[in-house]
Amino acid sequence: MTDVGLLSPGAHRGAARTDDTAVLQALLDVEAAWVGAQSAAGLAPAEAADAARRAARAGDYDAADLARRAEDGGNPVIPLLADYRRRLGELDPAAVRWVHRGLTSQDVMDTAMMLVLHRSAEPLARDLAAAQGALAALADAHRATVQTARTLTQHALPTTFGLKASSWLAGLQDLDGDLAELRRLPVSYGGAAGSLAASLALFPDAPDAAERAIGLAGHWADELGLALPPHVWHTTRRPVLRTAGTLAAVCAALGRIANDVLLLARPELGELREPAAEGRGVSSAMPQKQNPVLSVLLKRTALSAPQLLAQVHLAAGQYVDERPDGAWHAEWAALRELARLAVAASSHAAELAQGLVVDPARMRANLDASGPAVLAERIGAALAPLVPRAGGATGKQQVQDAVREHATDRDGMVSALLALAAGAVRPDGTPVDEAFVAGLLDPAGYLGANGLLIDRALERARRSANDRSAAETTARASDETSTPTSAPTRSRSTA
Repeated sequence: MTDVGLLSPGAHRGAARTDDTAVLQALLDVEAAWVGAQSAAGLAPAEAADAARRAARAGDYDAADLARRAEDGGNPVIPLLADYRRRLGELDPAAVRWVHRGLTSQDVMDTAMMLVLHRSAEPLARDLAAAQGALAALADAHRATVQTARTLTQHALPTTFGLKASSWLAGLQDLDGDLAELRRLPVSYGGAAGSLAASLALFPDAPDAAERAIGLAGHWADELGLALPPHVWHTTRRPVLRTAGTLAAVCAALGRIANDVLLLARPELGELREPAAEGRGVSSAMPQKQNPVLSVLLKRTALSAPQLLAQVHLAAGQYVDERPDGAWHAEWAALRELARLAVAASSHAAELAQGLVVDPARMRANLDASGPAVLAERIGAALAPLVPRAGGATGKQQVQDAVREHATDRDGMVSALLALAAGAVRPDGTPVDEAFVAGLLDPAGYLGANGLLIDRALERARRSANDRSAAETTARASDETSTPTSAPTRSRSTA
């Protein structure tokens, strides 16, 4: 059985961190780290930990064979342990005794899935940061590029493409805190029934065996770069639900951008175009077409993610007792697919944002095609209070009637509005003249807080970029001061 992504075009961009090889490597790393944790706790010799790490290379194992044999025990950990012990025995027979002591299959499987997601966070965050940078540049460059704002599919008011781009940007910025949580995912520990009984047995006669067992799990977390949770979560799936929710939210935010691009890239609108690339967007039968494939794939992902998230929530609601019967198994594929799609989508989004082609002339032409009625809100607010009641109609009703009658006729609307407001005086004492009424029909004069809203998004982008730069500098410094034989100390708590 082979799954190379034929039915998920573009998902290969997320495969390196989420495919079966990545899962297998995570499982092996989890088992090896447990031996390393026992060494750190003084239970196992350092030589055993070194050998355990050398034996944990996915390329030395047959993933397809493991998948077939996993049927017998219901999970891949059981057959993998047999193969891992055999491989470790070839390197250091004495080290085999330390493998998996105190663990259960769910501890390993849950922790491996958290490790896969933790490793997926790096390309996900990197590409979303690149997308944010590109969107910030678009927002700044097009803060004065007027276009039509559309509500419920219809032309509504004037806006700018800069404000639209800043709205896309804000949607990604809102995810920053959630994405940071992907760097603090927890290990899963508890043993066969969630009581840590087998871990305590590793410390016979120790009066503080319970504390030492928790400390052992802390060493394990440090080895893997994960966090130590405050409780056993075998059947309390909040860590999984929170992570799945973040991944689905990423897909939704990127889907919103894709939907706008797909609409505005339609030839009859022509306001945006996707970046061109050799061979991309081609049609097998219509060579003149240039399909917006990046946006199509982003929309595919946004449509797929909710059902995957629903599967994870459905499974969480069916957990029972101290270990689950089937709900746990139903979670793996959905969670992994969410990660794969989200990582791929972040790469698609970065490429889309960095190469998006904007056509300001088409934006203005489409806005002008709306006619002066697109300024109806502004016209009504300025003139309705100044027009006296006539024939039983309020000033507002009369202005609205004039706007409807001359919706596409600018000169006719100016004349009609001047007639309605003849002799009227504005609050500042100046008369309602032709220059004033004509000015009401200038789209650039009714953009609300356009500049301020864009500036707020850009300032937020600058702060985020500075924070990321500082974090990267700290991480590099930590790597430079860490020795090759010891993992850097990490926080053992989750938010």
